[in-house]
Amino acid sequence: MMQKTPSAPPEVNQKKDLIEVVKVFSKLGLFAFGGPAVHIAMMEKEIVTKRRWMDRQHFLDLVGATNLIPGPNSTEMTMHCGHERAGWKGLFLAGISFILPAAISTGILAWLYVEYGKVPAIEPFLYGIKPAVIAIILSAIIKLGKKALKNWQLGVIGGLVIVASLMGVNEVVGILGAGMIGLLWFGIINHRNGKALHSLTPLLLLNLGTTLLGPVSNTKLFLVFLKIGAVLFGSGYVLVAYLDGELVEGLGWLTKQELLDAIAIGQFTPGPVLSTATFIGYQINGFWGAIAATSGIFLPSFLFVLLLNPLVPKLRKSSLAGGFLDAVNIGAVGIMAAVTFHLCQEVLIDGKAWAIAVLSTVITFAFTKVSPIWIVVGGALLGYLLTFV
Repeated sequence: MMQKTPSAPPEVNQKKDLIEVVKVFSKLGLFAFGGPAVHIAMMEKEIVTKRRWMDRQHFLDLVGATNLIPGPNSTEMTMHCGHERAGWKGLFLAGISFILPAAISTGILAWLYVEYGKVPAIEPFLYGIKPAVIAIILSAIIKLGKKALKNWQLGVIGGLVIVASLMGVNEVVGILGAGMIGLLWFGIINHRNGKALHSLTPLLLLNLGTTLLGPVSNTKLFLVFLKIGAVLFGSGYVLVAYLDGELVEGLGWLTKQELLDAIAIGQFTPGPVLSTATFIGYQINGFWGAIAATSGIFLPSFLFVLLLNPLVPKLRKSSLAGGFLDAVNIGAVGIMAAVTFHLCQEVLIDGKAWAIAVLSTVITFAFTKVSPIWIVVGGALLGYLLTFV
């Protein structure tokens, strides 16, 4: 008689899950170029399609919910995914693993900038990466869109969000507007006898007032970036306005040119564009300044996700909140579509860029098992090689 192989104890399985979380998000952190829409697209393929940590509906719910809280959306999605796989420890390890490669690479570039007044010429690689990631976003939009588009009403809401976004409406306003339409359309009109959600408790943000006179201490740096991280809605690119108002106009810690250089470096490096904080922190106070600014700007996201994650399944079970969440989900897909349109306008400026985009799209859709990471790497190499043509 064959004996049954004993299963591994829970602590062993949890350790394996935590190691897997670190590996997955460290890899994504190293190759996730191109902004939040690309990061979420890469996560969808890695977490939902390849590893099946959750179904596509729950992933969509998390994307939609993440758009409603402050902080960098894609970084917060890594935390949600880590929590789904390995609990609160997975949440923190996923976020740190995703942030760390960006912080380290940005820190190195900040050192070069401070020491030599310039950074390495990486524009040719970025030239190839940008059109390549369009294919990755398109793939995610189609997959997530199919799941989110449950009826024609949601199609109308998604279309309205796309039009509003293309007209310049703030993405947070678009997402919340979609949610309110969904709340009225599905929750109240179609489900008058359904159970109403008792309350959606708003997160009360602490406005950290600091007396910022005299030399810039690391504590002051930490508090300033903590405040920015706690109130930063939308994608990481909204960060420019926040930093300009706070650090250039308000405190006079940076010139506009220094801020533009910092933002450029944040876009050149993989991972979240909020790694710009690392660059600025190093400019102001060296190594420890970089640590203070980086930890300050990302800390609120960990706390917000820790509070939000357990609420998402409860929202899905409520008929009233479910309509709101469905509309938010289609709104999030609409925002991704609008971002892709703007990205195409900015990036597809010549025949070489079009060639990279078309080739990347063909590979992405014809060879579905190819990791988005290889699309990014291939785009970077093509961009570099085509500079010699």
